[in-house]
Amino acid sequence: MTKTMLESVKRAQDLLYDRGMDTHAAELAMRAVTGKSHAGYLASLREIIPYETCSQFWDIVKELLAGKPIQYILGEESFYGYSFEVNEHVLIPRPETEELVHYALERANRLFGDKVIQVADIGTGSGAIAVAFKKERPSASVTATDFSEAALEVAQRNAQRNEADITFVQGDMEEPLQQQSWDIILSNPPYIAEDEKAEMSPTVYAFEPQSALFAEEDGLYYYRRLAQNLPPLMNRPALIGFEIGYRQGKIVQEYLQHAFPEATVEIAEDINKKERMIFCEIQ
Repeated sequence: MTKTMLESVKRAQDLLYDRGMDTHAAELAMRAVTGKSHAGYLASLREIIPYETCSQFWDIVKELLAGKPIQYILGEESFYGYSFEVNEHVLIPRPETEELVHYALERANRLFGDKVIQVADIGTGSGAIAVAFKKERPSASVTATDFSEAALEVAQRNAQRNEADITFVQGDMEEPLQQQSWDIILSNPPYIAEDEKAEMSPTVYAFEPQSALFAEEDGLYYYRRLAQNLPPLMNRPALIGFEIGYRQGKIVQEYLQHAFPEATVEIAEDINKKERMIFCEIQ
């Protein structure tokens, strides 16, 4: 029996809902196989779907029901208004990280004005932070690091995709940055403790790269390491910005305050009023 677009999407949404999964992914899947914009999709809900298109749609739904994120299935995600390639080698960019970029740009404008600044993104993954920052502040000189060669290849393609001139360097966290000094360093490092895995959606830990998710020392290892190693790398004034787990603010604040006694270290809330960012302004 032939189905309309609406009937097919509704059936897929019901199946996803029964498994506690994101029902919006069904609409994204239908728009992908039909090539329709959001407005075009809404205008076509009563149309009968061709058999081949319907088959493609249900192939995607099967992957969704197996837990694979829609972003990996479609191979892309939007971040800060820009389109990014994503695959199993990189984390899917998230709205919380957009807020890190937003507040970093605000603080950069206040601290540096129109100055040409040296910016580094540590553990760049898909390149989302580095590319978005460069696009929004084109005069900045932006460098991005990652330990994973495969992740850097994705990030380089994303820089080309968005026409962003970025220097990419392979290496372990801050180590590739030690040959020069920096005005801004940003990072969304791995920060999930191993014992938090039970609280996570299987969609996340079964498909996203675990090396980009989990960290030792109850998820705090990279913050402690960066706080210890960044002081000689920073110019004056300077800005450090991290995304953090919502329960990690106080201890990461202590790490940074100890490393930069003269700095102002502030925890910032995301749109959901959770502590998800920390900024260290060094004078």
